[in-house]
Amino acid sequence: MADTKREIERKYESDESGLPDLTGVAGVATVIDKGVAELDAVYYDTPDERLAAASITLRRRTGGSDAGWHLKLPVSTGVRDEIRAPLSDTLPGELAGLVRSRVREAELVPLVRLLSTRDVSDLLDADGILLAEVSVDAVVAQRLTEDGRTAQWSEIEVELADDGDPAFLDKVDKKLRKAGVRPSGSPSKLARALQETAPKKGKKKDQKRDKKRDKKRETAEAPSEPVTPGDHVLAYVRVQRDAIIELDPAVRRDVFDSVHSMRVATRRLRSTFKSFGKVLDRAVTDPIGEELKWLAGELGVDRDQEVLTERLTGALDDLPESLVTGPVRTRLRTWAGKDGGTGPGPELIEALDGQRYLELLESLDAVVKDPPLLKAAEGDPEKVITEAVKKDFGKVAALVEEALAQPSGADRDLAMHEARKKAKRTRYAAEAASPLLGKPTKAVVKDMKSLQTLLGDHQDSVMAREALRGIALQAHQAGESAFTYGLLYGREERRAELAEGALPGTWAKISADVPF
Repeated sequence: MADTKREIERKYESDESGLPDLTGVAGVATVIDKGVAELDAVYYDTPDERLAAASITLRRRTGGSDAGWHLKLPVSTGVRDEIRAPLSDTLPGELAGLVRSRVREAELVPLVRLLSTRDVSDLLDADGILLAEVSVDAVVAQRLTEDGRTAQWSEIEVELADDGDPAFLDKVDKKLRKAGVRPSGSPSKLARALQETAPKKGKKKDQKRDKKRDKKRETAEAPSEPVTPGDHVLAYVRVQRDAIIELDPAVRRDVFDSVHSMRVATRRLRSTFKSFGKVLDRAVTDPIGEELKWLAGELGVDRDQEVLTERLTGALDDLPESLVTGPVRTRLRTWAGKDGGTGPGPELIEALDGQRYLELLESLDAVVKDPPLLKAAEGDPEKVITEAVKKDFGKVAALVEEALAQPSGADRDLAMHEARKKAKRTRYAAEAASPLLGKPTKAVVKDMKSLQTLLGDHQDSVMAREALRGIALQAHQAGESAFTYGLLYGREERRAELAEGALPGTWAKISADVPF
């Protein structure tokens, strides 16, 4: 079973003089020599180095105190999550799943071998508590493909102790710099190894061909500055495509808010394909949108229930105990399906491991690399983008006016729900337009978010009342009191009334602010 460790470290260039004296670092009382360890690590990647391109490392290491498989996922500069699995001859399935969105159906092969002689020291405070581990590593790197080139260097690595204060690394940094030690030019040993053992270039003709190919790939993937309407829309599409890929391992690991964030990325993509149908050919993007809808549904199976459960339990917690009659909390837990388990459900993991998901990722890549652009994609950027946002806003306006014209009841509930969905779509269109149109569309984003929140609370109330009716019926059939459920139902009804009452004023303000 894999376990995760948050790794916060800094790397420095080192010469043959070893580790400078660190006893003068503020807070350090003792420097303990922990001895020398011999480490042997083989790093795996696809032949075209997809993991390295994403600053992800996957290795099988022997020697030292943590032999096994290690997968390192970037969090921020100098911070990575290291997922460890026991030593085995083959890559553990759990780690393979965490890199699936990057690797797809490509083969993972041994790419580089690093042999490190590691001289380790612990920095302790006056109470003997570990502050950081410092090592001086003599590294020999060998490329396991192509011509087997080698490289060697020495570096200093400072890793913060678990639950340590990151500010402590600044103190160590100051001492090392004062001693003439400088930060490493590479973010990781693997990055340096790949650079220094890269195969020699072939003939000039091959070099020219490779350079032209790489330039074309870079231009297709990340144009420097959006110019045309197509550029602007694709820039937004690219960000959402990247978000899905990057969030995949976090969803599998049940990282907080990762499921919600991936689901939002799928919605943003679907909305963008619809909103900018004059820029990107919907004959191509509509089928992709249906697949994104499928993925959002898979992500939402547990999420929707979780959100509704939080609403109901929160409302129950707000009630005085004298108004809670019967085993209400137990019944709520039973209704929510809480079995003490954690992490994503098996159905979601099965979906992420499936061929359908991989094909969706490939189709999103295709849209980015070879976009199905229409004539408007080369038109006047401000005109094309503004018209798309304006059209979406018009649909929201029509639905809000329809909702306001309806009496309270199912028809108004439905109209408000539809208006919420269109407000969300307009918000995403305005987000895509903001880099080009600036302040006016940023105001639309803010207004649509406000409207979305109001209408969302109303819809949550509709769903909560529906759930409460069902739970109350179950309680009644079991001979339990349904009083508390009726009380909660009444409170939810009042919340809906307040949302409906606030809608006219909110909409009047938005209508006055809209820049169209």
